[in-house]
Amino acid sequence: MSARESAEAHSKDPSRGLRALILSFYLPALMVTLGQGLLVPILPLYAVDFNISYGLIGLVLAGEGIGTLIADVPTGMLQRRFGNKQVMMMGILVKALSVFLLFFAPSIWIVLLLRLFAGFGRSMYTVSAHVYVTNHVGLDQRGKAISMYGGTHRLGGFIGPAIGGIAAGMLGLRAVFVCVGLVTAVGLILVALFTLNGKREKRKSSAADGHDLHIRSVVASNYRILASAGTAQIFGQMIRAGRMIVIPLFAAEVLGLAVDQIGLIVSISVAVDFSLFVVAGWLMDRVGRKFAIVPCFGIQALGMALVPFATSYTSLLFAAVLIGIGNGLGAGSMMTLGADLSPSRSRGEFLGVWRLIGDMGHTGAPLIVGVVADLLVLSSAIWVIAGSGLAAASIFLFFVPETLKRKHPLAAA
Repeated sequence: MSARESAEAHSKDPSRGLRALILSFYLPALMVTLGQGLLVPILPLYAVDFNISYGLIGLVLAGEGIGTLIADVPTGMLQRRFGNKQVMMMGILVKALSVFLLFFAPSIWIVLLLRLFAGFGRSMYTVSAHVYVTNHVGLDQRGKAISMYGGTHRLGGFIGPAIGGIAAGMLGLRAVFVCVGLVTAVGLILVALFTLNGKREKRKSSAADGHDLHIRSVVASNYRILASAGTAQIFGQMIRAGRMIVIPLFAAEVLGLAVDQIGLIVSISVAVDFSLFVVAGWLMDRVGRKFAIVPCFGIQALGMALVPFATSYTSLLFAAVLIGIGNGLGAGSMMTLGADLSPSRSRGEFLGVWRLIGDMGHTGAPLIVGVVADLLVLSSAIWVIAGSGLAAASIFLFFVPETLKRKHPLAAA
């Protein structure tokens, strides 16, 4: 059975509809991302308490991303061996424990090790969750399903930092790690109780394959699409990550805005971003994936290019809102495209590589901003990030095929 036939069969099975994913997929994802959001205002202050250099503080903040990069590809192979549910549970457990143990960490080196393990757990959960939702939603609902998943990330990122700050003020910095561990553990319980058994899916997949597909053969057989779409994804994830660095830095160092003003600009941008995930899903499923992806990065590039011209709070807010609109239109788009492109017989391995490529762009953006700003000026770094968005939009438009095949795209709307 082809990937398209399999997706169509899934969409006809009511047990595989979006409602069936509420307890098994969306609520666990919300718990995990809420826990992640709680850490945003806590980790930098926690690291400072160890009286370490700015370089080590940066390493603490980047530790989870580094662990994710290391684990993305091995997780794809683990998913094939153990099944989605098992790897999702292992990932949430590792992440919950690694954050919980920060409460007891006696030295910065233990902190760094735990942050690395948090990245391992994050990768195990996100890759296996990506495979799970791909396998349980039909092609015609995939954009909506995955954009809703992106919506849970945005919701957790929006409310998590505020709750984390309040909790730290009331209970102390380290107590927040206990809260995060408990919140994340709720996600583990939900997966254990409601997620379909991954072993059954693994046996079905193995029977269809008839042989073991290794990561090398997966890359070799998909290198053309990984080269084009993967390159575009790197550029796209760069502008997505860069916006959260560029806007606060420009606001503080160039415009001299107060911390509360900067926070309000970021919050409004994120709120606009969050409000559009339903629109993103509708565009991807009814019109086409590229109708969401290309405007997503094109509008972000335009908004980013306007940042160096901002001369006041209002003009920077306008640019930030424009960036939020662009990012919101692409909610879940990279996951949806990766799901569409993934071969049904080696989905876990392919999506592990796909996420590795995206995580490279996401992790590389802060480094690029820092290096270019040090060598030249901050405005030059902003232009580089804006250029990455334009490059992403252009490559997706001209070199990546539309994966939602319809004879009359607008008729379905």
